[in-house]
Amino acid sequence: MVIKLFYALLLTIMPVTELRVGLPLAILYARENGIPIYLIFFLVVLLNVLVIFFIFYFLDNIHHVFMKRGFYRKSFGNYLKRKREKIDKFERRYSEFGFIALVLFVAIPLPGTGAWTGTFVSWILGLDRKKSVLAIALGVLIAGILVMLGTLGVIGLF
Repeated sequence: MVIKLFYALLLTIMPVTELRVGLPLAILYARENGIPIYLIFFLVVLLNVLVIFFIFYFLDNIHHVFMKRGFYRKSFGNYLKRKREKIDKFERRYSEFGFIALVLFVAIPLPGTGAWTGTFVSWILGLDRKKSVLAIALGVLIAGILVMLGTLGVIGLF
């Protein structure tokens, strides 16, 4: 059923799940339906990379409109306070590594370290946009490879 693929792709673009959850589900769908895994891999990674541009657009343009709303301002303000400590700690530890640090941060296939967070960190720190997009996209590709290899290894056990 195509609906399973749709759910997998939807999870791929969501902030917490990203390709860490979406890719394994999409791979399972591909294997059940005889679709080449490399096509599914390419689609999932591409969607996750496209999310970077959406997030930057939102933060640069739409975020300011929402900040005029009390609920969003309060929620985002609290979120920003919690994340700011982690971001400052990250920046102190890895600022000399810059590009590589952002790549590795996004490449770690754990919740909270993907394209959404990498883009947010880049925006908060005011990092060079082109370098950040490249670093985050490279991190997404590495995370995708790791998740795919893990998924295929787990599937291979059964």
